[in-house]
Parts: sequence; C-alpha cells; structure tokens
Amino acid sequence: MASCQIDQVSVFDVRYPLPPGAGSDAVHTNPEYCLAVTQLRTAQSSLAGTGFALTLGAGNRLVCDAIRLLARSLQGQPIEELMAGFGAVAKKMADDPELRWLGPHKGVIHLALASITNACFDLWARSRSVPLWRLLLDLTPEQVVRLLDLSYLDEVLDENAALDLLRRNLITRGEREAILAAGYPGYDTSVGWLAYTDEKVSELTRRALDQGFSALKLKVGSADPARDLRRAAVLREAAGDAASIMFDANQQWTVPVARQMCAQLARLSPRWIEEPTHPDDLMGHVTLARELMPVKIATGEHIPNRVVFKNFMQAGAMHYVQADCTRLAGVSEFLTVSMLATQLGLPVVPHVGDMGQIHQHLVLFNHIALGHHLLFLEHIPHLHQHFEFPARVEGGRYRTPQEPGASTALRDPFAHSVA
Repeated sequence: MASCQIDQVSVFDVRYPLPPGAGSDAVHTNPEYCLAVTQLRTAQSSLAGTGFALTLGAGNRLVCDAIRLLARSLQGQPIEELMAGFGAVAKKMADDPELRWLGPHKGVIHLALASITNACFDLWARSRSVPLWRLLLDLTPEQVVRLLDLSYLDEVLDENAALDLLRRNLITRGEREAILAAGYPGYDTSVGWLAYTDEKVSELTRRALDQGFSALKLKVGSADPARDLRRAAVLREAAGDAASIMFDANQQWTVPVARQMCAQLARLSPRWIEEPTHPDDLMGHVTLARELMPVKIATGEHIPNRVVFKNFMQAGAMHYVQADCTRLAGVSEFLTVSMLATQLGLPVVPHVGDMGQIHQHLVLFNHIALGHHLLFLEHIPHLHQHFEFPARVEGGRYRTPQEPGASTALRDPFAHSVA
C-alpha cells in the first residue's frame, strides 16, 4: 500500500468528436463527448487518481471551473485519511455555503463533485494496488457505510439499516462470486442512435448479436412518430424474439404523447421504455408506470441525487434504476442509491456516462455485496481508444478488470483538452 497525500489538483476540459450520427438522440442531436476531468497527483509516490463527469459540449468548461473551486480542500490530504470518512467529506463539499445555493445537490456543482469523488476513489484503489471492485469488496460493512452520505434518507436507509443490509449479504457472497470469472453481461446501445438509418440499425444489430450481445437499445423520440415505430420494428425483426430490446425517448415526450407511443411500442415486447418524459416530472412517471403495465419504465440518467431517487422509488415512478456515478456525486452517492434501491426492492441498471469504465466495477459490488440480481450493463464503445485500460467486452460480457484503480485513466488528456 503506497502512502500518499494529494499534492496537486489538475483539471482538464477534454473533448472528443464522435463519428457521424453516433451519440445522437431525440434531444442531443449532434453531441460531442466531453469529460470534465479531475486529476489528483501525489509527489512522494508518483501516483495519480483520475475522475470525470460527462457533458456534451460547451458546458464542460463550467463544470471544470466548479471542480477548481470545490477541490481546493483536498490539497495536502492523505488519501487513506480522506477515504476513512469520505461520507462526511462528500457532505461537506456538497454543502459548501457559497456554492450549495447553485443546486442544491444538482447541476454543474454536482457534476463537479462526481469528477472529484471519482478521482478520489481511483487514487485510493491505485494506492492499494487493487482494482476498485476488489477494494470495495474487501472493506468491512462499517468502512463501506463511512463512505456514504445518508442524510435525508433516514426514514428509509439510516446507518443501522445500511449496516444490516451489508452484513446480511456478507454471509452469501460466495454464492455470487462466480461472476468475477464469468464476466458481467452487457447490452449494446450503439446499434440504435437516432440519426442512424433503418439499414444501419439492422446491420449493427446483427453484428452485435454475432458479438454475443443478447440485449440492445434503440433511440426513439423522432419528430415523426411513424419513424420511431418503423425503426422499432426493424430492431425487433433484426434482433429476433429471443433478444431483449429497449427503447429510449431521452425525455422528448409529454405525458399524453408518451401514453400513445409507449402503448404502440409495447406490441414489440420491450424490456423497458427509458426516460419517457421530463426527468423531473415525478407524477408524470407515476402515471405512466401505473397505466402502461406490463411495460416497465427505466429512468435515472438525469436524476441528480439520492433524495430525488428516493422520491421516484417510493412513489412507484420507476421499475429500473439507472443511476450514474457521473451524474450523481460520484462513486459514493452511486453506492448510496444502490443500497436504497436494494432496501426498496428495485434493480439497478446503470446509465454509463463513463462509457462503462467505472460502472464495470460498481455492478460487481452491487451483485456480490448487495445481492443485486444479475442483469446487464450498458455498453458504449465510442471512447474506447482514449482510456489506458479500456473496458473489455467479449462475448457480450464485461471482463473483470484486473488493473489497479477505477479504469478512469486517460491516455493523453492534454492532447484533447481545451485551453
């Protein structure tokens, strides 16, 4: 275990252009994948921890500015001391008396906290020379709980309930550790970007099936509803009856339109319909979740914090929890939401604003330590070549990473950063 303290905080506004049509959806029509990167450097051990949050363009600069403001308190902190009580550290940063007003606990400030927190976890795992999933599994229940900010969750998940949940599942961990050798199942999002033609969707779907994927997702929410229905039928025909398919409206529809579209898409037996309306519309999601059964609702990639997730879960507004550690305040709040979902009996299927790099570690923890059912993890390959240790997906499964850290280190952030 390397003894190290944080001696330097660097911030990079990193931007990667995408191939034509890639990343497009009903709202984000011409995206650029941008990472607001935090790098925590140590002088005595030459280690560096990297974290990031995802944005889609010029707003990346705002997140980088917020990182610079929030990360100042980390300077000079030994990483082991910092992480021993990280829940309190995270709460203090989130409740910064000058910056909290801008949220609270959402938007630019929260994205900055995600980047900072993810860098802390990466450095911690690197300093212990283990992958993040192993570090988390080796912690005692008490140590895990000290990573979390459970404030505002007391009536559902307090410290005692969190400890009980972890201890209860500790006994049966061995029954679930086979996943480390088998690999975690993935599903392919990149077959169905909104700008892709019918022919390209069909071709990419067949290619994904040949690569071992058994679940695929299509973007919907076109200006022409008939186009959505036609493309959805193309996906189902190319995928066959055995594969799982999902549809993602990316918040485009109003509730009345969502009612109509989801009812028609239901004929194709989707596993879920994702973000069918505005992500803040709790009662809209409640209405759709009740009226459209057995169609299931998935949402969460734009739900900013654990409190809003609590509200959606308790209200019956979602069936699949799509928490994302680059939208929430990093790994710590992701774990909190995962435990909350466990407590309330809902599955977590992350949205991967990190391209699956960090979440490949976190789903292993969720399955082994929390007893989550084995589902699948979204796969988006577009930034694969830019990571030092890109996620390996073979035969439709994420292979368990063995390199130290959270798989967040970038090959050359300087080359793609904006001055």
